[in-house]
Amino acid sequence: MTVTSQITKHFKEVHFGGNWTCSNLKDNLNGLTWQQATTQIYDLNTIATLTYHVNYYVDAVIKVLEGEVLNAKDENSFSHPPINSQQDWDKLVTKALRDAEKFAILLEKFPEHKLWEDFTDKKYGIYYRNLHGIIEHTHYHLGQIAIIKKIILQAASKI
Repeated sequence: MTVTSQITKHFKEVHFGGNWTCSNLKDNLNGLTWQQATTQIYDLNTIATLTYHVNYYVDAVIKVLEGEVLNAKDENSFSHPPINSQQDWDKLVTKALRDAEKFAILLEKFPEHKLWEDFTDKKYGIYYRNLHGIIEHTHYHLGQIAIIKKIILQAASKI
């Protein structure tokens, strides 16, 4: 058992299940309609926006794990293509889950000794910190998604 395999396990659990919280991205997104995913609750981000946002960073780090340069800007991380149909929503969810699978595969192969090296630039800290940051970021927004979904489903049940 390696540190890298444990980080990979933790990453997969927040996306696909088996973690301590008994909550994961796949289950929380499953069965949502595009209308539910784009429903604005108060001034919160929509589920679709949060899904895109979480995946934005996963996608950026995939490229780094593949040897490319980091090409991500925080100001772009909420700017998703319009979701105007179930097909648009399904495409976003499918991309997020496929990217999570790809990320896990790349991470599983990541050399453990590199965990302690700078992540693309010294200012970002080491790989270990950034990989855990992706997991923490996903848990944070997963909580938001779960709450927003609950509000949406409860409101729909009262109609």
